[in-house]
Amino acid sequence: MRLQNKVALITGGTSGIGEATAILFAKEGAKIAITGRNEKRGHAVTERILEGGGRALFLRTDVRKANECRRAVDETVSAFGRLDILFNNAGIFYPHTTLDCSEEEWDLQIDVNLKGTFLMSKFALPGMIERRSGVIINNSSGWGIVGGDAAIAYCASKGGVVLLTKAMAIDHGRQGIRVNCICPGDVDTPMLPEDARMRGQKWEDYLAGCSNRPLGRIGTPDEIAKAALFLASDDSSFMTGATLVVDGGGIAD
Repeated sequence: MRLQNKVALITGGTSGIGEATAILFAKEGAKIAITGRNEKRGHAVTERILEGGGRALFLRTDVRKANECRRAVDETVSAFGRLDILFNNAGIFYPHTTLDCSEEEWDLQIDVNLKGTFLMSKFALPGMIERRSGVIINNSSGWGIVGGDAAIAYCASKGGVVLLTKAMAIDHGRQGIRVNCICPGDVDTPMLPEDARMRGQKWEDYLAGCSNRPLGRIGTPDEIAKAALFLASDDSSFMTGATLVVDGGGIAD
């Protein structure tokens, strides 16, 4: 098992990519802490891990708030003894152009997607630095590299995550910390049908547009989880500051 005796904290771990990653990391031997704001879904995920013989806990957390991020890290360390892997996965999306994006929705996306990544990393890093060992994985997006339509705050936040990753990798590499990010394309999570609804598109038409890429389909949460596992494990021991695009060829097309 590639994560035997490791401790992983996964934000946004109650559904989609976060849930799939929590389940996979647990199967690979990691003790798991997940954060989110939906307690019912959070406990359902941890129950699946516990039933499989793993160890897991759910921590209700709003990643926009420094005190809650600090508490999530502290409670993970208290429960499992340390923190080896942080997966900054929590994210939110509203489809808007510059003209119709409200200040409130701009702030919300920047705060969850970018500030949340900063805050969780800020509180996870001291313990990792003390042990001179740790991995941080940030979940960005293909639209954090090339941009997309009617998504200005999302693109700005995810582009920020890409460069935040590189800057953190430079700052903390000699302290034994590796920091990389994943840039998924469209993935079969609850975010996609909600985006279709907000854009006023029929699901069939929306899905056809998302599938218009070299591999001809959208991705699955498990496929992104496997990329996260690669970055979390020693299989990527000489990688830091990297942007791993997992998008079915979307930004190559």
